[in-house]
Amino acid sequence: MRSGDALRRDVLRMALNAAYNLEKRQQKPLTDDEFVAVLAREVKTRRESIEAFQKGARPDLAAKEASEVAILQEFLPQALSEDDLRALVDEAVTATGAIAARDLGKVMGWLSPRTRGRADGRHVSELVAQRLASADLAAHDRRGTHEPAVDGGGR
Repeated sequence: MRSGDALRRDVLRMALNAAYNLEKRQQKPLTDDEFVAVLAREVKTRRESIEAFQKGARPDLAAKEASEVAILQEFLPQALSEDDLRALVDEAVTATGAIAARDLGKVMGWLSPRTRGRADGRHVSELVAQRLASADLAAHDRRGTHEPAVDGGGR
């Protein structure tokens, strides 16, 4: 407040207010993980706003939102690199035994607590979907045409 940075002051006040409101709803103090989740949610909201402002040809408002994201990210854990994220996705697929796209929810359930505040959930979901699709295709290719066709009635 003393530095005169009104944007920083306002962003931090909004984040603290969001945390305070959640504490009141839950009727208990937030844990560190819950507070990080509040910050991550604030960042996600602003990223969605950036996309909307860019589509609406409002680069001035998009730039303001981007500045707010930068301020909030100072208080979030270090973001995962793309390589680290891909390694974590591979580990999740192995740990959950996922073999097809229908297992996306199971893999995301394993990954979410490990990536919260450190990676965009939408991006993580896309990586998991790609990984499962490639695993599904590989399994399909291994089966190939070597299996006998079933004609449904044994005729």
